[in-house]
Amino acid sequence: MEKTWILIADARRARCFERHAPDHSLTELADFVHPHKNMVSAASADDPTGAAGKGHGRTGHAGTQFEPHTETHAKERGIFARQLADYLNQGVAGQRCNGFILIASSPMLGELKPCLSSAAEKVLRRCVARDLTHYQGAELKERVNHALELPD
Repeated sequence: MEKTWILIADARRARCFERHAPDHSLTELADFVHPHKNMVSAASADDPTGAAGKGHGRTGHAGTQFEPHTETHAKERGIFARQLADYLNQGVAGQRCNGFILIASSPMLGELKPCLSSAAEKVLRRCVARDLTHYQGAELKERVNHALELPD
């Protein structure tokens, strides 16, 4: 029997469903919630002047160097994407699904796809850039069906 998984995700929540062929019904397999932390680095907490992250280069005190800026939520999204990709990779490796579809916000798709194993990439059937994480029940099913009818 053909088992197709559909992962619906954004940076904060993801749900994995199995889609049944005859009526396209969805059975939820997993629900992931990624808690966003209000992260303040120890350096910035200890430095009320806001000079955290500054350093001195080879020029002594005349120059400054900065760490490359990566937004905290982008880092968190990457961590969450790796967690979701691991779930999909294990599902494919364990032959719990024959293929899967990703329906996710555009930034999350960009994070997820590079984290997929080569075996998972081979059975990835479709990617749709759309955030459907807020929908439930019949409305979710309808929106998934509509998203899959649209061209990529």
